[in-house]
Amino acid sequence: MIDEGVLSGDECEQLLTAIAFASFPRGRAGSRHLMSQPEVMRIARDPRMLRIAGFVLGSDPVPYRATLFEKSGVANWLVVWHQDTALPLRFQFDLPGWGPWSRKAGIVYAHAPSWALSRIVALRLHLDGSTIENGPLRILPGTHTFGVMSDGEVSNLARSRAHVECIVQRGGVMAMSPLLVHSSGKAISDAPRRVLHIEYADSLAFGPGIHLAIA
Repeated sequence: MIDEGVLSGDECEQLLTAIAFASFPRGRAGSRHLMSQPEVMRIARDPRMLRIAGFVLGSDPVPYRATLFEKSGVANWLVVWHQDTALPLRFQFDLPGWGPWSRKAGIVYAHAPSWALSRIVALRLHLDGSTIENGPLRILPGTHTFGVMSDGEVSNLARSRAHVECIVQRGGVMAMSPLLVHSSGKAISDAPRRVLHIEYADSLAFGPGIHLAIA
């Protein structure tokens, strides 16, 4: 689902400026764990963003993780077909369907089962317009209903199904399930594609001992 014109161009520029002057670790492809940044938290809790996330989830959404992706002619990369199945968690536990586990920047992560991932939606706020030339997101429509798949199953789907390139204007928001199979190619222009990827859940508590971490 794509909702155009959620933020104005001026709002996008203000957010980019705030992020540029903020102090946090930055990688070649962008920056993770940004919910501690005041401007990012403000946008994550903006009524316009909450409205979209709530429409998808059917409940009051809670933002818990934010990532900035920055692709350009200088910082250019491709992403293979995949699902986003790893979740940040407050504590490690031993339950069927969860794992393997890892740790990133002091936060524990586990690959989650389908029932947990179905309670999440990601909103991709486009701080630049995406075009066919700057490596836009590509999706395999309908694959969010297939549950968690193996790498081989994802590869087979990508070879057998037509993909869609998601072209979104600056200030637009794309809502997607973490189970949706997606990828992106390399940019063929120098125009930047900066996307603030904010994830929402219907609750931070998924059950006894299962609590999402704020990242």
